[in-house]
Amino acid sequence: MLAWFRKLLPREDRFFDLFAHHSRTVVGAADALDKLLAGGDDLEKHCDRIVALEDEADNITRDVLLAVRRSFITPFDRGDIKDLIQSMDDAIDMMHKTVKTIRLFEQKTFDPGMREMGAIVVQAAHLIAEAIPLLDRIGVNHGRLIAIAEEITRIEGRSDELHDQGLKDLFRRHGANNAMAYIIGSEIYGELEKVVDRFEDVANEISGIVIENV
Repeated sequence: MLAWFRKLLPREDRFFDLFAHHSRTVVGAADALDKLLAGGDDLEKHCDRIVALEDEADNITRDVLLAVRRSFITPFDRGDIKDLIQSMDDAIDMMHKTVKTIRLFEQKTFDPGMREMGAIVVQAAHLIAEAIPLLDRIGVNHGRLIAIAEEITRIEGRSDELHDQGLKDLFRRHGANNAMAYIIGSEIYGELEKVVDRFEDVANEISGIVIENV
């Protein structure tokens, strides 16, 4: 009943512009992370790019939370808006944390499994960017929204597999004679896995919004 009543009222559509803007920062950071994991001479440039985009995303998140407090009518539940933008922000925050670890340990080269996880991060970011504008017409787009959420869950499973295989490979190569290399590698694998986990959190928020509004 509440969802039906909400459709009859004028609403604040600026939220969708803010969501879309935030999703673009997430995609940009994911692309930079993918390039970073490829190694090469531009590593610091890609790190700086992620840091700058994370700052931009934080500002957008604050704008969304401020708009939630000030708006009389929102496109869907206020709590869902807050949870969605914060889950998106958590994803780019985790990318920033990964950059901090890479810089702390001065890593310049990355395992194939890490690079494949970087590609998964890019895929997940683009799926989220596709989903966000579809929330403007949930009734029409609910099928595609659910499909996107399911695809993100599927690739998160692949990320888990890469994480586990990566740890095995690290232990095989370094476990007996280079504990520090194993520790650093496992830390990076763990943070990349958490990035993809945060995208799954976004997918779960989207699924919840669809269920509540269709």
